[in-house]
Amino acid sequence: MVLCISKSGTSPEIVALIPHIHQRGNLLIGMTANENSPLAKGATYVLKTQVESEADPNNLAPTTSTTAQLALGDALTVCLLHENKFQVEDFARHHPGGALGKQLTLTVNQIIPQDIQPLVKTNTSIAEVIHEITTQRLGATAVMEQDEIVGIITDGDLRRMLRNEMNLQQLAAKDIMTKSPISIEGSTLAVVALRLMKKKSISHLIVLDKEKKYTGILHLLDLINEGIQS
Repeated sequence: MVLCISKSGTSPEIVALIPHIHQRGNLLIGMTANENSPLAKGATYVLKTQVESEADPNNLAPTTSTTAQLALGDALTVCLLHENKFQVEDFARHHPGGALGKQLTLTVNQIIPQDIQPLVKTNTSIAEVIHEITTQRLGATAVMEQDEIVGIITDGDLRRMLRNEMNLQQLAAKDIMTKSPISIEGSTLAVVALRLMKKKSISHLIVLDKEKKYTGILHLLDLINEGIQS
């Protein structure tokens, strides 16, 4: 099937194509404002896009007519989506590289830094906590007790600690951590993770595998850098 678009229907390059299209056995659809044109007469189906006048002062440059063609093209596309029962998964399969494709296919596991799992114990000193966050460069660290993630400490927690003038020598990770941190499974779509972050007003998520084993931390900037939007 071939769709040829021409306001006049007399464009030389299109007129020259018509016999070749017929010879190949293709179905020709003509989108034109001139139903008496060679394109309209040579087409099996004609989509008429006639307008009263163009937008330019001289009524010469195709402006209104090209808008009509675009609108009709969009209508045809939507009709085909319905007829073919085209779903978001189909879009992702045919257009995986674009920003929209990423939102439909990219998972948390594909974004989080590999082999970086900042981790401290509940009784770890504040100095060691600061060292772990600084060296791992994710702006946070998970807190573990008896092989279970029980908290998270972020840069913000450290700043609040300093603002409250707490005695660092007497503090441990358990004293400043956020308990029961929000987590997400690594196979979750990245766009879902972003929505969760926005809903909870947080910038870090603990990432777990299917067995609930700690695998890393997702930072809001990781999503932004990938162009993920919600």
